[in-house]
Amino acid sequence: MTNLTGKPDKKKLTMDLRVSTTEKRLQRFMQLVDERLNEESENRERKKNKDFVQMYPRGFDRAISMIGQYPLAARIYMFLAKHIEPGTGAVVASQQLLADELGISVRSVQRGTKWLDENNIILRLKLGAGTVYAYCLDPSEVWKSWNTNKKYAAFNTKTLAQHKDNGDIKRRLMVMLKGKEQSNLEN
Repeated sequence: MTNLTGKPDKKKLTMDLRVSTTEKRLQRFMQLVDERLNEESENRERKKNKDFVQMYPRGFDRAISMIGQYPLAARIYMFLAKHIEPGTGAVVASQQLLADELGISVRSVQRGTKWLDENNIILRLKLGAGTVYAYCLDPSEVWKSWNTNKKYAAFNTKTLAQHKDNGDIKRRLMVMLKGKEQSNLEN
């Protein structure tokens, strides 16, 4: 092998000597393919945002405001944000679990989550007859996945619930989304 100057290309010559037979070339090719597949797999794992929660400026503004208005609600909000399910923007938890994790009473959880819900900071959906709720956070404030997955967020999907169990869900969703649209227009 020669390079553009007509002199032997040592790098290519060395490569040819290392993989001189067809069998060795095939083995080397398969090794390179395996290395490439492993590299792509590692890249996919890194992209999963494992243990990483994104908080946008609007979310920081919300958290700062809550700390001044209702610190307990801010603690609950931050706990929920930390534990949201990637790709949905929601977490399902019992009131007792929240109370235990935050070191507060169940009644404090009830008051704090009610305040968050009434102020359109989260959407609280009761699941069944117990004290288990799905807590949905606004994906324009807090998110835990690729941006392309936001279309699957709990705030952007059709929510099916009985009126008697969850109050006026449609009205509350519209209020939350209307506030989101207004802030998008301002930006």
